[in-house]
Amino acid sequence: MRDWYLSLGPLELLGYSVGASILLQWILTKVVLRMARKTKTNLDETIVLSVRLPILLTLLFVGTYFSLKRVDPALLDSTLFRTRAILVTIAAFVWMKALRRVGDAICDALARRADEFQWIQPQSVPIYEILSGLLVIGVGIYAILLAWDIDLTAWLASAGIIGIAVGFAARDTLANLFAGVFILADAPYKLGDFIVLGNGERGRVTQIGIRSTRLLTRDDIEITIPNSLIANSTIVNETGGPHAKRRVRVQVGVAYGSDVDRVRAILMKVAEDSPHAATVPAPRVRFRGFGDSALDFQLQVWIDEPVLRGRALDQLNTAVYNAFNEAGVEIPFPQRVVTMPQA
Repeated sequence: MRDWYLSLGPLELLGYSVGASILLQWILTKVVLRMARKTKTNLDETIVLSVRLPILLTLLFVGTYFSLKRVDPALLDSTLFRTRAILVTIAAFVWMKALRRVGDAICDALARRADEFQWIQPQSVPIYEILSGLLVIGVGIYAILLAWDIDLTAWLASAGIIGIAVGFAARDTLANLFAGVFILADAPYKLGDFIVLGNGERGRVTQIGIRSTRLLTRDDIEITIPNSLIANSTIVNETGGPHAKRRVRVQVGVAYGSDVDRVRAILMKVAEDSPHAATVPAPRVRFRGFGDSALDFQLQVWIDEPVLRGRALDQLNTAVYNAFNEAGVEIPFPQRVVTMPQA
């Protein structure tokens, strides 16, 4: 094999590289691309179209370099070095553009299958696109510097010192940035969810950014919270779980001697007539215990959204009070008898 290579002249090597690039281009276009278009997604087609030109140029550049290398090395030593550096630089830029397009296509494809890949969501796609782009650009610049025989030691040392200085100066911003990346990747909540934070803040998520998250409270006030505070806080996602429904409880006590079955039937009727109560899961009544002056009951009703909790409790409390009054069921309350001593 080596003897065959050595027997070829510069023009023959260049001709073989051109022929190989044309053959490979035909295979990618007529065979691989046609197969890629038959898949369910356009990801395969995008990858083939993106790497077709870089592969062609790489083969041509390799053939050109080895063709020049077959000429007298003593005459072309400096020219050969500059030619190789230029070819590597052009190839690096072409590959960086192609790989960035491939990375963006992969992120979009994974985001469309968010049910299988929980760590990437549609709103987190820009983060992964930026990270993949920075990785591709970093590798490309590294290859270009090596091709021009540039010493990277001083550059790396300077970058390390600058990175430490920037880290100290912008540690709060960086903390929010990294927390935002983790929130987008871990997805403890999404846009439209109703969440409660450990510090008591409660509202619907209206925007998830790199630095902060915005909540719209029940008073229609928008709160902007830094992501670093959210990352270190307990998050209760009231919209999470298998569905967005939430259970509300109405505590009520009736006087001793009341008909327990009748009280249960009245409470069930109130739940069934409520416009806010969901039919699935069905409402239920629980006899919780014996209080100091009352029999303690609890009406449990599911509502469709956590945001309806206040209105549902108001309607249910009113309906229970009116229903008990109409049925003659007494709701007891603590009473004290004060006896004044006679002088």
